Amino acid sequence: MAARRSWLGLLIPALLALAALVALGTWQLERKAWKEALIAALTERLAAPPAALPASAAWPSLNEANEEYRRVTFSATFDHGAEALVYASASAFRPEISGPGFWVFTPARLPGGALVLVNRGFVPENHRDPASRAQGQIAGPVEIVGAMRWPEHRSWFAPADDARKNLWFTRDPQAIAAGKGVGPVAPFYVEQEAPVPPGGLPQPGKLAVTLRNAHLQYAMTWYGLALVLVVMFVVWARTPRNP
Repeated sequence: MAARRSWLGLLIPALLALAALVALGTWQLERKAWKEALIAALTERLAAPPAALPASAAWPSLNEANEEYRRVTFSATFDHGAEALVYASASAFRPEISGPGFWVFTPARLPGGALVLVNRGFVPENHRDPASRAQGQIAGPVEIVGAMRWPEHRSWFAPADDARKNLWFTRDPQAIAAGKGVGPVAPFYVEQEAPVPPGGLPQPGKLAVTLRNAHLQYAMTWYGLALVLVVMFVVWARTPRNP
């Protein structure tokens, strides 16, 4: 009777643990399907030829899920005096970028007067000062090719932006525009891939889809742990115990 009570007492916790492990495995399979669909959509959009940038009147109605990473082309004039430096962390879309440095975000004025922020590319830490890359400060209209991106969500660990030091830690066009005092800007920004400026800095580049997809391995790990739990519980329940 004591052995049976012990066996039944652990049955409910074991079932709860089993349910949690199976749920985690199933969730990883769902994440796998989502990641594969995302990779397919991004690959298709980034391989497509660039289209005209949507007119400013259509910006409020743009849908992030449908428009992000679409390649666009447009003519604009950079306001280099209002460029902002965003701390450059590792990017899954620009794997060639390494080492400490910054993304150079510059307001670009369209022929109709509207402003869109453009991430012109990467500069190493020793080229933070625009004077050290004066060749790249192009004057006059520029034919830009790039991909539309929506604001980056601030993480819990991101430091506060410091407009006085011209340093930002999230790629948020609205926050950058407010800090630089340049007025309303598009709700998205553009990752420039062309043209490469004289001198090569800032360093633009075409986005590449290199997202990691290890969800199947994670799912197999959770399901494997669930199987181990079942086997161990059955062996334990069937093992005779001293009264």
